[in-house]
Amino acid sequence: MFEYENRTYEDVDFGGQDLRDGELNTCVFVRCRFANGSLEEIMTRGCRFTECDFRGASMNGSIHIQSAFENCKFGEADLFAAKFEDCKMTGSDFAGSRLDGFTVVRGDWSYTNLRHARLDRQDLRGARFYEADLSETSLQKADLRGADLTRCQLGKAKLQGADLRDAILDGVDFKSLDVKNVRMDREQAVLFMRAYGAKVD
Repeated sequence: MFEYENRTYEDVDFGGQDLRDGELNTCVFVRCRFANGSLEEIMTRGCRFTECDFRGASMNGSIHIQSAFENCKFGEADLFAAKFEDCKMTGSDFAGSRLDGFTVVRGDWSYTNLRHARLDRQDLRGARFYEADLSETSLQKADLRGADLTRCQLGKAKLQGADLRDAILDGVDFKSLDVKNVRMDREQAVLFMRAYGAKVD
């Protein structure tokens, strides 16, 4: 167990270090490498990670509160049962990462790559996915009420049983959506019908 507070690191390779069960408070990491590292059950609070490499890292059970992960790479990382609460994740790439059982509490996930992710039954209420890539993502029975999905890519996404009520869907290609068993509000239903050429008075 270790605790770092108010520290700044730039271009440091942490990949070979055992960072399990540690706690990071208001630390800054710029272009640092955590690739294939052991970060199980680590906690970050108010930290900022910019252009950091977490590819292949073990981050299962980790908790992140009001931290920022901007333009970071999480490819093949293990995020099983990880929790991100009110975090800024803009521009980060999660291609191939294990996201089963992870928790999103609001936060800004704009411009992230979450293609092929499994987010079934996730509580994603109020999260921001502005221009995020959720193509072919499984969102079955996910709660997306009030989420910002502006210009989000949802082609071939699995939405069966998802709740989209009050979500912002401006710029979404409705023709790419399979809305079977999806819960929508009236305004969304009208937008969907107009996308297929219906005239709604």
